Amino acid sequence: MHRIILFYITFILIGICPKLQAQNMANIKGIIKNKEGQTLYGVHILNTANSQTTTSDKEGAFQIYSEAGKEITLEFSHIAYLTFKKEFSLKSGQTIVFNPTLIENRQNLDEVNIAAQIKLHNKGIYLQTKEIDKIASAGGESIENLLKTLPGVSSNNELSSQYSVRGGNFDENLVYINDIEVYRPNLVRSSQQEGLSVINPDLVSSVLFSPGGFEAKYGDKLSSVLDIKYKTPRHFEASADMSLLGTSAHIANASKNGKLSYLAGFRYKTTRYLLTSLDTEGDYNPNYKDFQALVNYSFNEKWSLHLWANLSKNEYGFKPKDRETNFGTISDALQLKMYFDGQEKDEFISDMEALTLKYQPNSTNLFQLITNRYSTTEKERFDIQAQYYLQDLFVSQGGDKDQTLENLGIGTYLDHANNKLEREVNSIKLKADHSFDKLHLQWGIKALHEKVDDRINEWQYRDSAGYSIPASGSDTGLAYSRQALNSISGTHLSTYTQANYNFSNHTGDFQLTAGLRYHHWTYSNTSFLSPRFSLNFVPNWERKMKFRLAVGNYQQMPSYRECLKIDGSISSKLNTQEAWHYTLAHEYLFKIKERDFRLSSELYYKDLKSLIPYDIENVRLRYYGDQKAKGYAAGLEFRLNWEYVPDTESWISLSLMKTREDILGDNQGYIARPSDQRFNFSMFFQDYMPGNPTYKMHLTLIYAGGLPVWVPKLGKQGQSFNMPDYKRADLGFSKELLDTKKIKYKGLLKHFKSMWIGLEIFNLFDINNTVSYLWINDIRGNQYAIPNYLTARKLNLKLSAKF
Repeated sequence: MHRIILFYITFILIGICPKLQAQNMANIKGIIKNKEGQTLYGVHILNTANSQTTTSDKEGAFQIYSEAGKEITLEFSHIAYLTFKKEFSLKSGQTIVFNPTLIENRQNLDEVNIAAQIKLHNKGIYLQTKEIDKIASAGGESIENLLKTLPGVSSNNELSSQYSVRGGNFDENLVYINDIEVYRPNLVRSSQQEGLSVINPDLVSSVLFSPGGFEAKYGDKLSSVLDIKYKTPRHFEASADMSLLGTSAHIANASKNGKLSYLAGFRYKTTRYLLTSLDTEGDYNPNYKDFQALVNYSFNEKWSLHLWANLSKNEYGFKPKDRETNFGTISDALQLKMYFDGQEKDEFISDMEALTLKYQPNSTNLFQLITNRYSTTEKERFDIQAQYYLQDLFVSQGGDKDQTLENLGIGTYLDHANNKLEREVNSIKLKADHSFDKLHLQWGIKALHEKVDDRINEWQYRDSAGYSIPASGSDTGLAYSRQALNSISGTHLSTYTQANYNFSNHTGDFQLTAGLRYHHWTYSNTSFLSPRFSLNFVPNWERKMKFRLAVGNYQQMPSYRECLKIDGSISSKLNTQEAWHYTLAHEYLFKIKERDFRLSSELYYKDLKSLIPYDIENVRLRYYGDQKAKGYAAGLEFRLNWEYVPDTESWISLSLMKTREDILGDNQGYIARPSDQRFNFSMFFQDYMPGNPTYKMHLTLIYAGGLPVWVPKLGKQGQSFNMPDYKRADLGFSKELLDTKKIKYKGLLKHFKSMWIGLEIFNLFDINNTVSYLWINDIRGNQYAIPNYLTARKLNLKLSAKF
């Protein structure tokens, strides 16, 4: 019922939005840029008539209200730019759009210091998203596709939006949308089930990513933080996209007085077309739907209210028929043939609502009260029987590939699952920002209550050549079984405080950031403190450089899945994971033939004081909740950014990393962690045809080392080997069909801002990439690892229009 009510409220607000107007007030709004067209953050705007002030946000946008019927003067000032003044005469209910361009103050600051002021506050990586809809990706349009090309980020699965950072796993990454933490599903075991990322790229205004050493204001996870801000609409906009992988649309608008605005987006995705390229043939029926809406209302220049709602439904149906996989080497060519009965039906439904009340009494203080509710129901059901034939191919002896020398294994297995997980999270958070000249103080306090109910019922039966293979130490006759009925309920209490202090001397510009977090979980009755510190330094050198040092403690209370043992029961020994991050970063800005380049490098070491061991299969993490480990991750990263064509960013990334762990009590010493990827090279390149920028090209290239795999019989007590390297290239071409900047169209076309058509080539070189293994036994008890391959080369057509 609450979902229906929420939909009605949202659509009513959207419907009345254009009709609302203030009676006795007027306002001025716009976007502030410099001569190069870059939006300017932190510009101080003063109304000299009444001393009212505000500052521009990260998009360069500002809005200031004033009493109608008066002559006013606005003063725009910034430390790196000349002060600018403009007079206005306002009428009742009037909205004036004014977009000033500020000029650099070269008399007081040289070029190095100007660049320093712009870059100094960046403690992470800001990503451009304006061309993201044109980037070719088998996983569909998403912010995570760009993340996977950054140094330190790893994902050997093009169908998944999950990623690991610097030796961590998927559960160690924080994701925020408008200061609201979002969550990933629990039961998803394969990328085919996963569906849509929670981030809708049509609604995004800014993306900040930090792969480590992030600030205390962010939460308690071990690896990274992704900070997403959605747009605040100031005028009407809309878009619609269609392709063989689905469709999406969004709409945004604001009232004439700018007090009320809305942003809404709908997405539908199906990967049926891609999944037909997998080795297993059958009837795939994946359907993923998502609706998001953001409604903003400003009562006055001090108070505002923001409602965000997200509803998603992912359904995955699958009736396998048969499978044929060739693997091995030329001298040892093998083939697996399988025939299936049964089906799989999964359903993942989630909804999230968040209400934010903002109070900004002046330009130096901001308070936010955020309430949030998240609910999910995940069902996973399958009964699939498979008969398999493992054959030694005659082609290894130079014969025909359709002939066989020997049947190595003939058998049957039956997989069953009937799992259901329900999770509800309710939270309330108060956070504040205070500016005192060179000091910026932030603090916050949060209470979060979480309840999880989980029914686990899954098993596998195997037989080979007429006899069953029981699980070791079990008399059930099953090769694998997990049966449990679990429930967890507890409250998380957390608070943080952090200060940023900026100062300059004859050597350069400095920014010190120090913070402290506290976290308590009532379920395990455990608490911890996490201090974090960073220093940014931009020297007064002729060459533009920046240095950053960060040291911090990061601890992670165990999530529900981290509490589980391999058999599915909740461990009585809950372990809080802990790591110390040590990072040293350097940036060098330079020009080559009038093009701007930026070379970034970072050296890091993560001292993993406490860990929960886990296994990974496809995108499923299975924790050893009753065990504890220690470890480390060390690496070196490089990233070269440049604009090959104006206002279009490209980059090359290289990551070198090693991570190992020592499971306490197993007497094995240090072994590789499941995320031990020694190297990762990626490239994101954008270009357009010389003399005709309506033709564009986007290339994404990834070459990464293979991840370690352990033989199932002995687990991490046995030997391991590495998957083959992950190699993939996706290429996209697009052609602008309408050029509204040069041509004024009539009729229906006058309503379009742009329209383009695109051709995407997924897996350009048609490489078989391995995502996991299917383990088969022969009659002699030998185990064979049959690779499960990802998608083959496919073409996709896409049509996009903006209004």
